[in-house]
Amino acid sequence: MNSSQPSAPQPLRSLRVVEFTHMVMGPTCGMVLADMGAEVIKVEPIDGDRTRVLLGAGAGFFPMFNRNKKSIAIDLRKSAGAETARDLAASADVVLENFKPNTMHKYGLDYSTLSKVNPRVIYVGHKGFLPGPYEHRTALDEVVQMMGGLAYMTGRPGDPLRAGTSVNDIMGGMFGAIGTLGALIQRGITGAGMEVQSALFENNVFLMGQHMLQYAVTGKHPAPMPARVSPWAIYDVFTVKNGEQIFLAAVSDAQWTTFCDALGYTDLKADPTLMTNNERVQQRPTLLKTINERLALHTADELATLFEKVGLPFAPIRKPEDLYEDPHLKATGGLADITLPDGERAGQTVKTTLFPITMQGQRLGVRMSPPKLGEHTRELLDGIGYSQEKIDTLLAQAAIA
Repeated sequence: MNSSQPSAPQPLRSLRVVEFTHMVMGPTCGMVLADMGAEVIKVEPIDGDRTRVLLGAGAGFFPMFNRNKKSIAIDLRKSAGAETARDLAASADVVLENFKPNTMHKYGLDYSTLSKVNPRVIYVGHKGFLPGPYEHRTALDEVVQMMGGLAYMTGRPGDPLRAGTSVNDIMGGMFGAIGTLGALIQRGITGAGMEVQSALFENNVFLMGQHMLQYAVTGKHPAPMPARVSPWAIYDVFTVKNGEQIFLAAVSDAQWTTFCDALGYTDLKADPTLMTNNERVQQRPTLLKTINERLALHTADELATLFEKVGLPFAPIRKPEDLYEDPHLKATGGLADITLPDGERAGQTVKTTLFPITMQGQRLGVRMSPPKLGEHTRELLDGIGYSQEKIDTLLAQAAIA
């Protein structure tokens, strides 16, 4: 399957999205809409979205979340720049932003102002917190993970630990996109746009809902995941031959039988104290000690081959870079080429991950690599009726770039 086949559906084709966003959450929303075919215009500061130059764990932000977009650079602090941004926003079906409360109002780019000019506009704000006592706090993914219970649940007791990716930023952007799609359907019925908001904190609390209800149902405080009382006896990472590690699971009585048959554990299969899942959970510490000793005789590859053959859940323990060689991703078109726009490797082609859905059996591919700063400035301003002379004047004023 070719991930960038032209036959891949573009259900949002002809939809114009103007995106005043930075970092991860807002750009994720724009990426989702862009992947589904929308024309997404990224409005950047004159010196560019700062994620273009982040180091370390932030180095992948811009190329990951800004494909399939056009770039225009505008200085909102200059009156001519703010006016240009308002003109561009007036041409939009959807406006995205993820700035602090009242920031967009300063430039006449808030929903109240824009909707008077364009009552069909759908305005999607990505915030740290939905309106309320916390709304003026500065939020980051790590902040809401700590205050929203996720770090507590991820780390060992007494050692809160953030999740290994920007879960709230990414999901917050996805919820913003879901809200956008709902608002588009409503606009198709009523003809009117609306304001939509998504927020990091509320996203994190939504993720914690299952653990909150666990407490409500059981009356017992949920333990952090590394110390949790597992609902299944065989559901863990095992260290096997040569110090390798592999995750193995048997989460039903039928899978337990298959597990024992596959590995020749006839004594465990016949043990009357291990007949049901709940009985095995009650014996879990002793049972795991026994199984760990026996599994140490096998390599991770041997166990993976065996578990795949009999249909039991298993997983190798991989690093992110290992996924580039994953045979399933390579065979199904789950990775696609982009050209890097910035940094020491600018101009080089690398692989990126695609949005994890198919439509009509096709992955939604990369139509455009992440843009260079201001790559589409002239094209976009010409498209809303600006003369070349006016564009030249704005460039001379450094109101655009």
